[in-house]
Amino acid sequence: MLWTPENYHQHFARNIDLMKTDGRYRTFAVIERLCGEFPYALMHGEGGAKRVTVWCSNDYLGMGQHPDVIRAMQDAVAQWGAGSGGTRNISGNTLIHTRLERALAEWHQKESALLFTSGYVSNEATLSTLIKLLPGCIVFSDEKNHASMIAGITRHHPEKYVFAHNDLDELEIKLAAAPQNAPKLVACESVYSMDGTIAPLRHIAALAKKYGALTYLDEVHAVGLYGASGAGVAERDGVQDQFDIIEGTFGKAFGVAGGYITGTNVMIDAIRSHAPGFIFSTSLPPALAAGALASLNVLKTAHDRRAQQQRQANRLREKLRQAGLPLMPSESHIVPLLVGGAHCCKGVADWLYTNADIYVQPINYPTVPIGQERLRLTPTPFHTDAMIDALVDALDLLWRKQHMPRVAAA
Repeated sequence: MLWTPENYHQHFARNIDLMKTDGRYRTFAVIERLCGEFPYALMHGEGGAKRVTVWCSNDYLGMGQHPDVIRAMQDAVAQWGAGSGGTRNISGNTLIHTRLERALAEWHQKESALLFTSGYVSNEATLSTLIKLLPGCIVFSDEKNHASMIAGITRHHPEKYVFAHNDLDELEIKLAAAPQNAPKLVACESVYSMDGTIAPLRHIAALAKKYGALTYLDEVHAVGLYGASGAGVAERDGVQDQFDIIEGTFGKAFGVAGGYITGTNVMIDAIRSHAPGFIFSTSLPPALAAGALASLNVLKTAHDRRAQQQRQANRLREKLRQAGLPLMPSESHIVPLLVGGAHCCKGVADWLYTNADIYVQPINYPTVPIGQERLRLTPTPFHTDAMIDALVDALDLLWRKQHMPRVAAA
């Protein structure tokens, strides 16, 4: 059959129709964040704009509206303009980029850092480059690692072993079975964004060292939030020096956008010299780099914000537990509520928006397994007790009205 424009169109249309039937089709809410009123926002729909409380933002500490960050970005645009002018190796290696990299390296107690345009790119580019530079490298990856890590790991088709989430016994069995003389890489996250679980970093690092493996740690959901200076779970647990590369993002607790890695001079130089995702990408706009640096300077001493966020996360968990709602066990600032069923999950989110002026995005496959659809709640220091009560009351009412199952947390 000779494909025609109509054939292509029909093929893609069938794909979209199937996603809609399965409940996996994603709709994007049009949100207008209100500067100075976080976590309130305006949601725009067919009936006009509606003021809502946002419960699913990754701006975990509200730094996207911190006056120091806003001022730094405004000043940067006024001083340097909107864009960087090119890739880092052509004309986009600005002073603010180098300042930010030095600050990040110092924060994570590493020799060097390297900026990327996003956390996704930093994971994909770094992991794929490491594997390419290590012929015969065997990779050991936690089963719940982010899609960006999986993309980087699988790009060059290495020998790869996936171990059960946070399962140290299985990780050691797989490491021990690998050839002793082969290069190895263990890749994990610190805080897993959909479950809210935290990796046993000290034990993972010890196993990697025992079997001669490099260690790669994704801290995107932890930087700014854990540790004495907010550098992440590795800082909190005293094991930053045990991980060869620590990766982070500016798109979450920093409140802006972009990604980075930190490590030794030679390792960062190797990534800088070989990673296509770095070499061929226009560098971060100077305003974003300036905003990230200003945010970092605040985060280093943002002890009150971190403490308040943990208090509110714990309060929300306890209120959900008391209401008998299907709270999933988590130990971080992320509070997942199991719904199950893509259509049902979207229905819950739609009902909250319509009846309680609450916005939370349903999390469906492929982000989570089919049957594990959930609401991923992210309380911040700015979610008040009254907001928490209103959310739990609305959920409890809906569960009672619809006679939905209440599964006790494990």
